Amino acid sequence: MKVLMLNGSPHEKGCVYTALCEVAEQLRKEGIESEIMHMGAKPVAGCVACGSCAKTGRCFFGEDKVNECAEKLRAADAFIVGSPVYYAGPNGALCAFLDRLFYSASKSFAGKPAAAVVNCRRGGASAAFERLNKYFTIANMPVIPSSYWNSTHGRTPEQVRRDAEGLQVMRDLARNAARMLKGLQGQPLPQYEKKIYTDFIPRLDK
Repeated sequence: MKVLMLNGSPHEKGCVYTALCEVAEQLRKEGIESEIMHMGAKPVAGCVACGSCAKTGRCFFGEDKVNECAEKLRAADAFIVGSPVYYAGPNGALCAFLDRLFYSASKSFAGKPAAAVVNCRRGGASAAFERLNKYFTIANMPVIPSSYWNSTHGRTPEQVRRDAEGLQVMRDLARNAARMLKGLQGQPLPQYEKKIYTDFIPRLDK
């Protein structure tokens, strides 16, 4: 079993990485492999609704790591997304990344447990955390719980390492992820119905 963790911070070895490493270490103790993939610091294009992914299963833009992440996630058993908090929300580049990732490939993520991890200096963590969880709950991905909302606090990795409660939450998240993965191992996915799309604008041809 393997957990893919996406570091959505522009800093490869910063505060978010420090929090994800705490998760990774506890997963290792539980016998679960993990990989931390860094999104990178280059600009990330937003979705332009071109529709090409419906035909190819891949995002049209190939300059960043969205398609690479999709392939890694297809091979993984669970997904954890980490982000810094900017103005009470996730990193904007990460949201653009996830918009395209989930729009182009989320059908292949169904049933994979997922969680969000955020880091902030002081406030805005719960709002950013809530925003990220919406990607999972629209894609039939069970959300992994913990003993508090998954946030750490600190402006530097050294400060994050002193956040005893935040790091405990990371370890509890990993314990719950391991339990969920082991319980789901070998279990078939539910038979999902064909998607129904509705709108709320009256049709003019009636």
